[in-house]
Amino acid sequence: MTTSLMVFHDRLAQSKVNRTLMERAAREADDAVIVRDMYALYPDFAIDVDEEHRVCERCDRLAFLFPFYWYSAPALMKQWEDAVFTPGWAYGGGDALAGKTMLLAVTTGGARDMYTADGKHGATMDALLLPYRITARYLGLEYEDPFIVHGSSKTIDDDALAQVADDFVAWLRA
Repeated sequence: MTTSLMVFHDRLAQSKVNRTLMERAAREADDAVIVRDMYALYPDFAIDVDEEHRVCERCDRLAFLFPFYWYSAPALMKQWEDAVFTPGWAYGGGDALAGKTMLLAVTTGGARDMYTADGKHGATMDALLLPYRITARYLGLEYEDPFIVHGSSKTIDDDALAQVADDFVAWLRA
């Protein structure tokens, strides 16, 4: 089983958590996980749709690692979705992604208790990530429970991050 791990972070060099997860996945996951820094590939947002279609077709699982900005993904991820999930290929007469799996690995700056119905944000991460679940369903992708790292902005210490990275690599291998 092959997994394309697409990392969407516009300031990856400054990101302690996302950078660590990406580096650990690249170093330790195995040959079946292809790690792609999407902002390095497409700094000008000019996505090579044909290449992205080939990548998606060659893998069994599409994994997206991204920070949760203002209840959404970074701009390039949305641009990628709009450009790559095309009619005639992914839906509307095409089913190139049907039977594959969508994985989300999401980091938040806020603590876990902020993402509850009664928390600061007034919603759970399941509720906030619902558009991805619906997109997966629409495209015929299986949607697995996301890998979520809360409190990543300043509160995660090195020991906790090492454990998170171990868990992340295990999650990618599962």
